Amino acid sequence: MFIEHLSDRGQAHTLEAFVAALLLVTGLIFATQATAVTPLSASTSNQHVENQGEIAAADLLATTKERGDLKQGLLAWNESDREFTGATNADHYSGLMPQDEHPLSDPLDEAFDSRQVAFNIDVYGPAEPGETRERQRLVNMGEPSDNAATAATRVTLYTDDRLFDPDGDDLDGAYNGTPLGESDAFFIEGEEDGQLLYAVVEVRITVWQL
Repeated sequence: MFIEHLSDRGQAHTLEAFVAALLLVTGLIFATQATAVTPLSASTSNQHVENQGEIAAADLLATTKERGDLKQGLLAWNESDREFTGATNADHYSGLMPQDEHPLSDPLDEAFDSRQVAFNIDVYGPAEPGETRERQRLVNMGEPSDNAATAATRVTLYTDDRLFDPDGDDLDGAYNGTPLGESDAFFIEGEEDGQLLYAVVEVRITVWQL
């Protein structure tokens, strides 16, 4: 009886070892499958980043348009120098506008720059079917990444809207420069004085995480 008891215990130990080995193999298979899913998880994460960027860009455009900052930002054009006021790269900006130099500086800083998010802003003028639209850069921070997001809105400009006067205007107030209908140096061509509507332009912002 004693010998048979030892044999039973030996079989039990063998069975336990087999089960343990089976669990180990199962665990390795599961880990391999989990690793294989990683690219999909990364893709989902990138899509989330793009969605968040698009929402933030659309919110900024909607908010600044409603407050009037977006339109004032377009009119903050130095007619004599043919550039945006305080421009840092030819006629546009290579990064966030210097504080107090442009109506969009604070909103862009709060929404993107302080969060390590890069952005490009382009303005497109109207065009007849088949024609290429005029484009004016407002901000150019470089080549967007693969997970960049874009949002756009339209802004209506009128011939009696006035450009920024660097010699006397405050960027926080109304502009007293040349009316658009009388200007020959604005970056978008529109209707001449005598018409109410000057042009409807599209403002497009592209954002990406640094």
